[in-house]
Amino acid sequence: MKLHEVRARRSVEAPPRRDQLAWKIAEVAAERVPVPPEVVEMIGNRIIDNAAVAAAALTRGPVVAARDQALAHPYTPGATVVGVERAVRVSPEWTAWANGVAVRELDFHDTYLAADYSHPGDNIPPVLAVAQHTGRGGAELVHGIATAYGIQVDLVTGICLHEHRIDHIAHLGPSAVAGIGALLGLPPEPIYQAVGQALHTTTTTRQARKGEISTWKAYAPAFAGKTAVEAVDRAMRGQTSPAPIYEGEDGVVAWLLGGPDAVYRVALPEPGEPRRGILATYPKEHSAEYQSQALIDLARRLRTRLPGTGSSLGAGSSLGAGSSTASSEASFEVDVAAIRQIVIHTSHHTHHVIGTGAGDPQKADPTASRETLDHSIMYIFAVALQDGTWHHERSYAPERAARPDTVALWHRIRTVEDPQWTRRYHATDPAERAFGGRVEVTLVDGTSIVDEIAVADAHPAGARPFRRADYVAKLRMLAEGVVSAAEQDRFLDLVGRLDTLTPAELAGLTLVADALALETGGTRGVFA
Repeated sequence: MKLHEVRARRSVEAPPRRDQLAWKIAEVAAERVPVPPEVVEMIGNRIIDNAAVAAAALTRGPVVAARDQALAHPYTPGATVVGVERAVRVSPEWTAWANGVAVRELDFHDTYLAADYSHPGDNIPPVLAVAQHTGRGGAELVHGIATAYGIQVDLVTGICLHEHRIDHIAHLGPSAVAGIGALLGLPPEPIYQAVGQALHTTTTTRQARKGEISTWKAYAPAFAGKTAVEAVDRAMRGQTSPAPIYEGEDGVVAWLLGGPDAVYRVALPEPGEPRRGILATYPKEHSAEYQSQALIDLARRLRTRLPGTGSSLGAGSSLGAGSSTASSEASFEVDVAAIRQIVIHTSHHTHHVIGTGAGDPQKADPTASRETLDHSIMYIFAVALQDGTWHHERSYAPERAARPDTVALWHRIRTVEDPQWTRRYHATDPAERAFGGRVEVTLVDGTSIVDEIAVADAHPAGARPFRRADYVAKLRMLAEGVVSAAEQDRFLDLVGRLDTLTPAELAGLTLVADALALETGGTRGVFA
């Protein structure tokens, strides 16, 4: 990897194109390099993961609305919409929109955390849509996805958006453009122009994830993917974009990030270097904000050490063998009245994004939206502690959130930033990097029970790292009753041959739902 400095410049000293970050991203995307077998394997895992979480979300309101919007834009050749018969094709940017919302809705796919946060799996819908529309095969798709993941990881590692209250999709627009450009084998010039447009139009504030979190949370990354498709199309037609987009006097760094004196350092691959960024990302076992993953596992482990009644089966096991998201509830009931308070010592990001440091009263509101509860570690920890499990629907049900004993426990939980956990969050050594925390439970009788966890069980460095079998189990569980077993088998067979798929076979990388699963719909708007 080569480190590149990125800083704002006055217009009279604007850097030449070769020194601009957007051009360097474009050069990386334009170079065709071999994709290592382990990267191909992980891309397959992520495609399975995306399909699983999209299947589980097909009947949810935001997904239904996005799908209806996409179906109002039929196109030939077009691309396939998740859940819909493959003979139905829609314009690729609208496919990226609909599939992106389906993948993102449950907050249940992969993550990468460094200087900022990201869900790199958000790159897959736009790259796959363009691949299907333009008749590319598996080898081109793999190259495009590997490139998109690599650029996303590099940007998230080098540039913090959150401290300036910029939403993380500002890194997704450029990475999706890079993936599409790599897929299509474009030269640097149109990729450079498309990066400029995508960054310019997807740099938005973090209000999407603040206060009363709305359904836009799922749409935001889909918007970035749709924008990326449109930006590449426009650039291929010879149209230009704002430049230098990062370094300009009125550019992103100068006014939306660190300011005129800020210096960012972004590492990008050297010429000929494989794109291995996807191997640094990690999956989710639980349908919740990533920074809650380890703490859910800790709650499941900790609960049996607390006062309670009945017997316990202990913490849930992996997705492949009766998981936390399956039916691992035990008869043991935590005695909420015996708990005086719970303090979670954790990183700056966890404390300020999903903890009490956010200052959001909505995070303590039993009537809050699912999207808000998903960003409340106080709620999540309370439910996981009581139930010994986490479920993508039951754990967020309004009646579950409103249970008086849960509300009482929830309101006794607070977070505290611990410099050690903040340091570990940003550690460059993978063995030191951690996204968990230390939990102190104080009982009414004065007893203190303390435990800690560094990474989630499913993390590559965790107690039960996810393997292909775990992704398949996740698909089987989430697609049950929505997608037939035969359709799942057909899909998994294609993923097993991912980098050798023909263009005709590539359409099969979209799951088709059982007919009854898509009966909800018929939303109306501007589009017919």
